[in-house]
Amino acid sequence: MQGYNVIIVYNEDLDSILMCKRLRNPYKGLSGLVGGKIEAGEDGLESAYRELFEETSISRNSITLHHLMDFTYYYKNCYVEAYAGRLKHNVLVAGDENELYWSDLNHNFFDTSFYAGEGNVGHIIEQVNMCKDTILCD
Repeated sequence: MQGYNVIIVYNEDLDSILMCKRLRNPYKGLSGLVGGKIEAGEDGLESAYRELFEETSISRNSITLHHLMDFTYYYKNCYVEAYAGRLKHNVLVAGDENELYWSDLNHNFFDTSFYAGEGNVGHIIEQVNMCKDTILCD
């Protein structure tokens, strides 16, 4: 079963999250969270740090990621691991896979005409909101 990860990155002040506008399918033109494929034999957390660095230039020294939840799609033969973290300091994000931008939190992240993933972006953000005092206090 193929694994993937998605990573929700909050800024230092916890008033913005890092988003990407997808440049290719699936979900071309829609916004989503950064992430990617878990390689065969790769630990999920290590994969999340690797993908985060590859897509955004954010190193593990700048953020502590917490494994939030998993989704298993049996009929698609894949699973998704969701991670969340708060930046320890201001960083310059850069990447060429997708267009990166900071979004404030006053959006309907369940709007599937703007956000990728059939509502998963909104669901993940809501899950972080329920435990943010624990996982975003680093």
